[in-house]
Amino acid sequence: MAGGGFVAASEPGKTYPGKLTMYVVMACIIAASGGLIFGYDIGISGGVTSMDSFLSKFFPSVYRKEKADQSKNQYCKFDSQTLTMFTSSLYLAALVASLFASTMTRKFGRKLSMFLGGLVFLAGAAINAAAVNVAMLIVGRLLLGIGVGFANQSVPLYLSEMAPYNYRGALNIGFQLMITLGILFANLINYGTAKIKGGWGWRISLGGAAVPAFIIAVGSFFLPDTPNSIIERNMPEKARNMLRRIRGTEDVTEEFNDLVAASEASKLVEHPWRKILQRKYRPHLVMAIAIPFFQQLTGINVIMFYAPVLFKTIGFKSDASLMSAVITGLVNVVATFVSILTSDKWGRRKLFLEGGAQMLVCQIAVAILIALKFGTDGQADGISKGYAGVVVFFICVYVAGFAWSWGPLGWLVPSEIFPLEIRSAAQSINVAVNMLFTFVIAQVFLTMLCHFKFGLFCFFAGWVVVMTIFVLFLLPETKGVPIEEMMRVWKQHWFWSKYIPDDAVMGSLEMANGGNVKSVD
Repeated sequence: MAGGGFVAASEPGKTYPGKLTMYVVMACIIAASGGLIFGYDIGISGGVTSMDSFLSKFFPSVYRKEKADQSKNQYCKFDSQTLTMFTSSLYLAALVASLFASTMTRKFGRKLSMFLGGLVFLAGAAINAAAVNVAMLIVGRLLLGIGVGFANQSVPLYLSEMAPYNYRGALNIGFQLMITLGILFANLINYGTAKIKGGWGWRISLGGAAVPAFIIAVGSFFLPDTPNSIIERNMPEKARNMLRRIRGTEDVTEEFNDLVAASEASKLVEHPWRKILQRKYRPHLVMAIAIPFFQQLTGINVIMFYAPVLFKTIGFKSDASLMSAVITGLVNVVATFVSILTSDKWGRRKLFLEGGAQMLVCQIAVAILIALKFGTDGQADGISKGYAGVVVFFICVYVAGFAWSWGPLGWLVPSEIFPLEIRSAAQSINVAVNMLFTFVIAQVFLTMLCHFKFGLFCFFAGWVVVMTIFVLFLLPETKGVPIEEMMRVWKQHWFWSKYIPDDAVMGSLEMANGGNVKSVD
């Protein structure tokens, strides 16, 4: 067992026969499209709330404050709890929905949760596109949130269970890639619809959410269920055949037996929500809470939710602010490919640590640039194109750092570390915490910007320091470790090993070695 240090690299674990089949690749691409609905919503809301026609119709007080005197405090021009509720209400609904999705995902399979998520999201898109008052907007947002809650709970689990262990990182990050594509498409649509005469372009932007909803709802019909899920629902022969198909080999006995053994152990658990509180699952519970919490405290949603509003606030004109949001969205997509290509090669920890350092430097730089231009009173005569370009550059480098670290890995790592007996419950906690702090950040950002001013970026930079230290000391490397053998990783960690009893690892090793157990250390 590793000790005396903070890096606990796992010993080589079991390897299963098989290869990466085209069947698995296509299934994972279709499933990952569930990320489009989350990403589209993140990107669309900020652009819509920066459109004058939308503001004047639904939030006239904000519109009047923005137009009254352009020389007033730039930090506070969009400060409105009603306006932020339009954005953040979705994430409150997603929080609640993710808890109910746990039971459905476990009892009826992952693909049904994806289908329901797409269907409800479709209904929300229709209501928002037809909205005539704020109440209709909020109802539509709540339905969108339910859809996001179901999709975010089921898709990462599906991807981690379908992927061969040595390609799990790349395929699971497909979910984050789809989120980034959704954000980019939304930014492009906002840029186009803002130019529509008559002031109704926002309806196209909001109604466009129906497209990604339709993709995942229809696509889920063609998806196979994961072998884990099929075994969980007492269809062993069907699961064995599915495992042969997705691994491209007849030699699946070893992996199949491990999945069955894990499933049998999980069936003995009558109360997974109570089970996860046990001492031996302490590392899993901590990660299910800490990773999504830290992901939101990077400050990324300040950029993604409110990019057009933020750029408009620091002196960009309307078209320029929307185009800047498109640029950051494009950087987000491209940088995510870095994580896809490197997460299974370099490992999760290196990407976390490098991304944290990169985000920290950029946040401090942006804070200094805004402070020099607007000071503490938020007033400036204007911002030159060159100065604006420097601000956008540092924001783009920050987005890139997030896109190959905390963005994809914040979904990947929790989805791969949970034992089957607590997997659905733990993933629900992961999504619920993510949605809770997404809601909090979305709801308070504009008020925090008004009061913290440029210091808001220093606030998030401080949290980046904390989360980078957390990863350095407390997160073990999980690349290349089969999901059902993950308990070995925690037993080898210098800190978490004291929470893992020997029999927890011995049991998994018995499954892995057919009863021939060697020393754990």
